Amino acid sequence: MDNVKVWIVEDDRDWLRGLVAFLGSQAGIEVTFASDDPEALRVALGERDEKTSADVVLMDIMLHGVPAGIGLAEEVAVSTGARVIMLTSMEEKEFIFRSFQAGAIDYRIKSDFEGLPEAIRAAARRESPISSAAAERMREEFRRLKRLERDFETKKMQDLITPAELELLKLVDKGYTQSEIAGRLFVSIRTVKNHINHILKKLGSKGSKEAAQDAKEKGLF
Repeated sequence: MDNVKVWIVEDDRDWLRGLVAFLGSQAGIEVTFASDDPEALRVALGERDEKTSADVVLMDIMLHGVPAGIGLAEEVAVSTGARVIMLTSMEEKEFIFRSFQAGAIDYRIKSDFEGLPEAIRAAARRESPISSAAAERMREEFRRLKRLERDFETKKMQDLITPAELELLKLVDKGYTQSEIAGRLFVSIRTVKNHINHILKKLGSKGSKEAAQDAKEKGLF
């Protein structure tokens, strides 16, 4: 079986030298490109041949103080089809999520370098599972996005209905009939019906109970 050809892009030169030496001592792994310069990577992408093309790329997220590795990961994945594993000493949730959006298939913390050989071999076999740390960060990010979506929808509803309309929906949620609501609010049934129709039009709800339930689920009561 051919060696797995690995490219490494890492701006810490001492760590880069150590990683090249470590991976070079591993059976079945061959480092064919290693640099701390993003431009050198772009040149390599244009000049690659069968002997030097990458099967797996280890990409540092932070290059010279900026998360340039994310954009480079996308370039590599699109132009070569290589499997990209992101490396970082940080555990930034945002960067993990953006890395996967860019086409990376895994995310590894540098302190866990001893696990890299197996991660590289698995990636080359296209069997690479997402590391448990990366998976948890992604789940947290999805939860954060879900909360943002919920907050947006809640604010949207708050902006659409008035405090008086919200009070009416609270009474609907408690099970009061339209006549009972009219009595409690000291208005006519016709006024209650008009308010409900107005609410339904604004919210796009099919009925007052559905609108009340929606408001309740969004935490407006």
